[in-house]
Amino acid sequence: MILACQNISKSFGTTEILKNVSFHVNEKEKVAIVGINGAGKSTLLKIIMKELSADEGEVILAKGSTIGYLAQHQNLTSENSILDEMLTVKQDVIDLDANIRKLEQDMKHAEGAELNQMLSTYTRLMHEFEIKNGYAYQSEVTGILKGLGFMEEEFDKKVNTLSGGQKTRIALGKLLLSKPDIILLDEPTNHLDLISIAWLETFLLNYNGAVIVVAHDRYFLDKVVSKVVELDNMKCQSFEGNYSVYAQKKEMLRNAMLKQYLNQQQEIKHQEEVIAKLRSFNREKSIKRAESREKMLEKIERIERPTDHSEMHFHLEPRIISGNDVLKVTDLAKSYGNLTLFTNLNFEIKRGEKVAIIGNNGTGKTTILKIINGQVKADQGEIKLGSKVHVGYYDQEHQVLDPDKTLFDELQDTYPNLDNTTIRNILAAFLFTEDDVFKRIKDISGGERGRVSLAKLMLSEANLLILDEPTNHLDITSKEILENAINQYQGTVLYVSHDRYFINKTATRILDLTEQTLLNYIGNYDYYLEKKPEVEAAYLGRSTISQQALYGTKPGAFPASLSSRSATTTKENDSDNKQTWQQQKEEQAKIRKRKNDLKKTEEEIHQLELRSEEIDALLTKEEIYTNVSKLLELNNEKKELEIRLEELLEQWESLASEE
Repeated sequence: MILACQNISKSFGTTEILKNVSFHVNEKEKVAIVGINGAGKSTLLKIIMKELSADEGEVILAKGSTIGYLAQHQNLTSENSILDEMLTVKQDVIDLDANIRKLEQDMKHAEGAELNQMLSTYTRLMHEFEIKNGYAYQSEVTGILKGLGFMEEEFDKKVNTLSGGQKTRIALGKLLLSKPDIILLDEPTNHLDLISIAWLETFLLNYNGAVIVVAHDRYFLDKVVSKVVELDNMKCQSFEGNYSVYAQKKEMLRNAMLKQYLNQQQEIKHQEEVIAKLRSFNREKSIKRAESREKMLEKIERIERPTDHSEMHFHLEPRIISGNDVLKVTDLAKSYGNLTLFTNLNFEIKRGEKVAIIGNNGTGKTTILKIINGQVKADQGEIKLGSKVHVGYYDQEHQVLDPDKTLFDELQDTYPNLDNTTIRNILAAFLFTEDDVFKRIKDISGGERGRVSLAKLMLSEANLLILDEPTNHLDITSKEILENAINQYQGTVLYVSHDRYFINKTATRILDLTEQTLLNYIGNYDYYLEKKPEVEAAYLGRSTISQQALYGTKPGAFPASLSSRSATTTKENDSDNKQTWQQQKEEQAKIRKRKNDLKKTEEEIHQLELRSEEIDALLTKEEIYTNVSKLLELNNEKKELEIRLEELLEQWESLASEE
């Protein structure tokens, strides 16, 4: 074990964020911390790094272990070039190299004991230099920079001239180069393209230390981590396995907990009905039984309903159906000065397709969407929308939102026909309630702005959705909700995304923007990975790509074993269905019998109680209590009634408990 968090608790004012959070990390283990936005993931990393103090609990780090941290937001300021800034991490190796070179010069002029001492020092320094991988440190720096998406011609750029995303990549590179025993990464993939993310995955998998990562990139988590620590409702739970394994276990646990909760609620309701019925018999023993059951009911430890963060209601519905030909792009080209993004782009999109545009950062993916949406003018080419096509646009920078407007006004001004109640209900569906609706756009988080943009998109009733990085700033739960909405959407979708899990779940076709042109893949992201070498080779070798290259096989050609396997499965299913039907029939018969027995018992109890009341009334009459034989007869009947009623009450309770 290299790190342990024990009973960490943290509050900000009256808001409790973490409560008794405990988990541990072993040497070389790769761990993900997951949870909805606001669950306390970044707070926990800052507590581990001692940037924040915990209210309770402690963080234990193995003696002598080093730790490095990449925060979400970097404020890196330096007059150094990119290369020189990276080399600051290797300053000890650079100094060591300089000392060795100087010693080599000095030894040329030394003799005797002095030379022997210098040789001893030289041997020691060379050994240290080799341990620190001194011969390869320059290629190591270059490899990390290239892996993170920097070209060699950019190495001389000043750090202060870089964008926020580029500075974050430099900070990540410096951290990886420093090789601490534990690396803490907060959303490391946010500013990386697909190639850089794949490189980082490989780097972390082979990393000799432990890694703790907070990320919403589920594909990345699947590749890298072997344990998931979930923060939910202030508490913590650990799951062995990658993200997909965690998601399956979590779903199974939640379903089991929900089943327990519903079963308990059903039992509580049943017991309350039994108690009410026992009281309705209005007999001393039945009332005592009712009171006994009430005490038992009070002692039950109530199970809380499992939390479900999937509360955001999101449903996309086109107002009208478009024609089959939705979009045609012909000979599209765009340059900025000497930088050519793309030339002669040609593609078509048909109704119902979900098309993802992917490619490296800076290749022009967002520019294509902006040209189609009329926000940027193309240098050449034609954009043609099909019949009855109505476009809805989602901008990753949320420039379609007015920062000075409130959430309520943003929707009301865009859709003036909506009444106040409707606007409030729509905002509530996207988790904005009460006074939240009067917050200004500029005062809310990126994730919240994303939800406002999605709300506007839903109201647009468009039949062609153009989405630019729709999953940015969304937590995993919100991403899953968006995935379901897109998969159920009857319209057409064209989007840019670097979220491979999202692409895998939603795309029916992928357009890869590479070398200033588009390569076409008819399938999801897994299919793209499988066919990429084949399609690129085909593209480089000839202008057309064969149907077999796109589909992987001839249409209609399936393995011979498939039909026989299907037939066997069908027989097994028929047998299972027959057995299940028979079991259901028997169970239903048992339920009917129990209900009939319960009804008969209640009717007999009712008749006996009526007779008992008649006897009580008769015993008060003079002609009865003065007639000894009649009095004995009624008393005996009364005793028999009591015995029988006692039996019936027990029988009724037994039958009622079986329900």
